[in-house]
Amino acid sequence: MGSAVHHRTAAVGGLEVFYREAGDRKAPVLLLLHGFPTSSHMFRHLIPALADRYHVIAPDHIGFGQSAMPSPQDFPYTFEALTEVTSGLLEHLGIDRFAMYVQDYGAPIGWRLALQSPQRITAIITQNGNAYEDGFVRPFWDGVFAYAKDPGPDTEAPMRGALTAEVTRWQYVNGVADPSLVSPDNWVHDQALLDRPGNDEIQLRLFRDYPTNVDLYPQVHRYFRDAQVPLLAVWGANDEIFGPEGAKAFSRDLPGAEIHLLESGHFALESHLGAITEHIRDFLARVLT
Repeated sequence: MGSAVHHRTAAVGGLEVFYREAGDRKAPVLLLLHGFPTSSHMFRHLIPALADRYHVIAPDHIGFGQSAMPSPQDFPYTFEALTEVTSGLLEHLGIDRFAMYVQDYGAPIGWRLALQSPQRITAIITQNGNAYEDGFVRPFWDGVFAYAKDPGPDTEAPMRGALTAEVTRWQYVNGVADPSLVSPDNWVHDQALLDRPGNDEIQLRLFRDYPTNVDLYPQVHRYFRDAQVPLLAVWGANDEIFGPEGAKAFSRDLPGAEIHLLESGHFALESHLGAITEHIRDFLARVLT
């Protein structure tokens, strides 16, 4: 039996932030930061698998999952703004130091938290959460950067395609040797939230803001070199969004990085929950002393 998972909300800057929480609040904190197009739902099985030893917190970013979804006129959908909300939630919960698990969009949010207060980060687990240009797989990213550089009908059309049910399903099953291990509930759940009126404009805003994350990479690399933060990469090696070179690149600035390439895709937790859980438990038991 895993630990009980609580489903809570907190008011941060006038916005309702949904988060999942489990474990002893006196235990070391592990912050789980989800990617696109999902939510803390992606961690529904991982949280109880770790909460016997850690205080696990998994928020939904603004515009995602069960958190508030203000219009783009009322909230600046940038990665900086999403980071500020996450920081506000941590302050609300009285969390000062924490390890973090980052995936996809969760990575640039996590990197910003680390740049703001390097001393707060005790360890990093990255699961297809990029910090190097090595990891970008073409042609997926060509469309994103073209749209960000020159927004217009021609460049926007491929990005709207990325919001369709077909692509959402593809993100889950592509690169997975046995797709029957991946529950269809994942893409049905995510797509229902993407299809909410107005959510398309939110996602397009974040696509246009994505190059700001790449601009931060030199600062992130400097942080890695200076802090030598313990880092574990558990990476779906067949991901055609963030490829395995992105995982290997961490060792350039963190020679002690532990890198495990798994025969899976972008959402590797769906097919390799057991292996990833074992790697995390082993890693954190050694580095959080």
